[in-house]
Amino acid sequence: MSEISYCVYQIIYTKKIDFSYNEYHKEYLERDKSERKGKIMKKLLALLLTGTMAFSLAACGGGSSEDDSAGKDSAKTEGKSEGKSDGKTLRLVNGKIEVDKQLKKLAELYKEETGVTVEIESMGGGVDIQGTLKGYYQADNMPDIFVNGSIPDFENWEGKLVDMSDEAWVADTDAAYVDEEYGTIGFPYTVEAVGLAYNADILEKAGVDPASITSPDAMKKAFETLDAKKDELGLTAVVGYCAEAANLYWSTGNHIFGTYLDSGLERDDTTYIDMLMDGGKVDEARLTKFADMIALFNQYSDPALLVSGTYDQQILNFAAGKYAFVTQGSWIGATMTSADKEAYDAAGNFEVGMVPYAFEDGQDTILTNSPSWWSIYSEGNVEEAKAFLQWCSEDKGQQILVEEAGFISPFKSCKYLANDPFAQTIADWQAADKTSAWHWLYMKEGLAQNYTGQVFSDFAAGNLDKAAFVKTLSQVIQSAYAN
Repeated sequence: MSEISYCVYQIIYTKKIDFSYNEYHKEYLERDKSERKGKIMKKLLALLLTGTMAFSLAACGGGSSEDDSAGKDSAKTEGKSEGKSDGKTLRLVNGKIEVDKQLKKLAELYKEETGVTVEIESMGGGVDIQGTLKGYYQADNMPDIFVNGSIPDFENWEGKLVDMSDEAWVADTDAAYVDEEYGTIGFPYTVEAVGLAYNADILEKAGVDPASITSPDAMKKAFETLDAKKDELGLTAVVGYCAEAANLYWSTGNHIFGTYLDSGLERDDTTYIDMLMDGGKVDEARLTKFADMIALFNQYSDPALLVSGTYDQQILNFAAGKYAFVTQGSWIGATMTSADKEAYDAAGNFEVGMVPYAFEDGQDTILTNSPSWWSIYSEGNVEEAKAFLQWCSEDKGQQILVEEAGFISPFKSCKYLANDPFAQTIADWQAADKTSAWHWLYMKEGLAQNYTGQVFSDFAAGNLDKAAFVKTLSQVIQSAYAN
């Protein structure tokens, strides 16, 4: 370990630096620790335990709506309704302002069929959605349906959300938000996936069958084959992996480390997140195998990207056909077809897919879940809200949400496919029942940003060997949970 790296870890251990959090995180972390631990451990028993991406700007194709930026003027919201609904009117607070028009079209169709008006109130662009909702609550002006995108969001409304467990749509999805005490309190309107994304055209040219990549040996063999043909395939590198710590810690410390927690597991298996929550414990054997995979990424990534690259660079080069694989999730499809469209077009609009992060033999799942959910307020027009969400899960609702809003459907019965490069591969993995949940958002707040992200970066820079990476990663995790 370099002297600089050693100093970083010593600073962490001795708590000589009070790492900066935004005001929201400070408030969240200062809650009673014992109460919070009890709540989280209880929630870990649910079938699906997840939340929104910590960095939705990158993880949701730009400008996700669930930002909790403090101090923003809620007057920026659209379509605000004064007063409560009258029984024939529903009010829905949407967190994705980019699909405001599409949701209003959805509402128009629903009114034509049922006579019930659905007012769409879209928030985004830095609006503090949860703060605005709290203001509505104080003013007795709550919407009937509103977005929740994280554990703290749901905790804001404990006891005030409707249990939808008996609704027909629940049996048609693996992406509902389920709380052990309060039941099914989150309706999934879209789904995202975490896996090792690949350029199908390049793999075909190289004679690599992606279906074979279900073991560390198979992954290594595929990388070696592609590297040997790199020049003829026009590749800059086999894989676009970036371990830059300041801005991309969420990618390594949350999403990729999240595969250590969940890869290959049944959706309700919480073995490794349970260990982590128990004082920062890790399974050393599993973590060592995980480290082998990260070492492979270090070896075959673009040197210009590996330690000091950017998210934009990572996705642009993949869209341009310069990487055979990229270590990001399905959200990059939106970037490939918008900001990087010119490069993607020039590369032939190649088909994409995902393979598991198979750092152990037999791992044959990708990680999927909803990045946020719609919840029903218990003192609103509950029955009308239930009926509307059920309709949204069915044919006409799904057609608009998928084909026009561009959402990847979380419902197994959906026959529509979003115009997104990754829509088909996600649908295929879901249909095959080969998905794991993700539990990384149940990690200690700030774990990736303030502890583990730097360890991934030091490993990539060559300051740590594999054994030191495993040891240091274990140590900083334990240190985080001890604080």
